[in-house]
Amino acid sequence: MVTVSRVDQLTNALYALQSSTADVEASAIVSVDGLIIASALPGETGEDRVAAMSAAMLSLGERIADELRRGSLEQVYVKGNRGYVLLMSVGEDAVLTVLAGSRAKLGLVFLEMRRAVERLSRLI
Repeated sequence: MVTVSRVDQLTNALYALQSSTADVEASAIVSVDGLIIASALPGETGEDRVAAMSAAMLSLGERIADELRRGSLEQVYVKGNRGYVLLMSVGEDAVLTVLAGSRAKLGLVFLEMRRAVERLSRLI
């Protein structure tokens, strides 16, 4: 019997997210400390930079939501002229980061991210 490591299970869940909609180009799970847990990023994308920036954005988003009394943070997104960077908490200790194209249907992407977060929460 072959056992699949936790990291492999998380990576498989990321690839499943990416295959669920063509709008998702890449994804990663990052610890709140800024370390990569699992990723499905293109080779030219630096995992360490993605991890550090994701953790910083999540932390800042949580602080903004708290300080401005907007409740608990659900998602953060950054829009550039070439696409989106979307972040969503995975429990208390991790964040799901997704790169999506500029023509992405954000409602569908966020729906698929929420579904992925449910699966990922059980694995982390």
